[in-house]
Amino acid sequence: MIYNKNTFEFLSLLEITSKNNNNFFELKTTDVTFVWNRGCTMKIFVNQVSYQLLKNDIIILTKHHDVENLNFESARLIKFNLPFFSQIADEVENELKGAIFFNALSLPIISINIDELITFENSWDTFCEEMKSKDSLQHAMLQSILKRIIILCTRKLKKENRVTSENRKSNIIKEFSFLVENYFSKHHNVAFYASMLNKSPKTLSNIFSSLSNKTPTDIIHERIMVHARKQIYDTTKSIKEIAYELGYEDIQTFSRFFKNKEGLSPIQYRERVRYTSNAVVSSLKVN
Repeated sequence: MIYNKNTFEFLSLLEITSKNNNNFFELKTTDVTFVWNRGCTMKIFVNQVSYQLLKNDIIILTKHHDVENLNFESARLIKFNLPFFSQIADEVENELKGAIFFNALSLPIISINIDELITFENSWDTFCEEMKSKDSLQHAMLQSILKRIIILCTRKLKKENRVTSENRKSNIIKEFSFLVENYFSKHHNVAFYASMLNKSPKTLSNIFSSLSNKTPTDIIHERIMVHARKQIYDTTKSIKEIAYELGYEDIQTFSRFFKNKEGLSPIQYRERVRYTSNAVVSSLKVN
């Protein structure tokens, strides 16, 4: 079921099985996707990291995530873009940013227990019913239901992670991670993000040191490396193309950065992972 009456707004509800799982690999068509595992264990590989979901776990993905492999029975997807979402109250938008980007390198997973299941089920059923509506109030109702689901999920995450909206420093880190997710391929300097947060680079670093064992630069570099590894391993793009795509004007600077982080040059990394992959495939064929 799809809502796109407004040219710039999009919302989709889908129930899928392992036989029609193409929507898992089309995340870039929408900004945010809530994946609700309805079968037994789901194994999903995102940005070269493996995650395991139990029945009725929800994982939140964005257009910046690449689903490379998965094994599941059935799932429900709620997909929407930021124009649809931006009409919801600002405090809910901030909560969703926090839920997704509090740790930009680790995806949020919400575990629905048996006592909470009926609430989520009712929200889904109401969502589906409202998608069939054709009157002038449909848009407002759909936003209201989405807002409810976001609040249910963020409440769970905040309780599990003991992260409160009153913690101003935590909110700054969330906002920083959100910005990095959107600008890492163009801006590598902490000063850029600090200015967008109306902070000095030193103040931002001090906030990180009080709550995290990573620096702002660590977060930027780790996000660049996630994308770089993916492009080097999974595409036929030249190293020069990948470097340019990630905001590096010359291949030498990118290669030095990559080798410093990975211990191998981009070319050596590509050769190693492809050799390893081919060896695994050959072993499987023999067996």
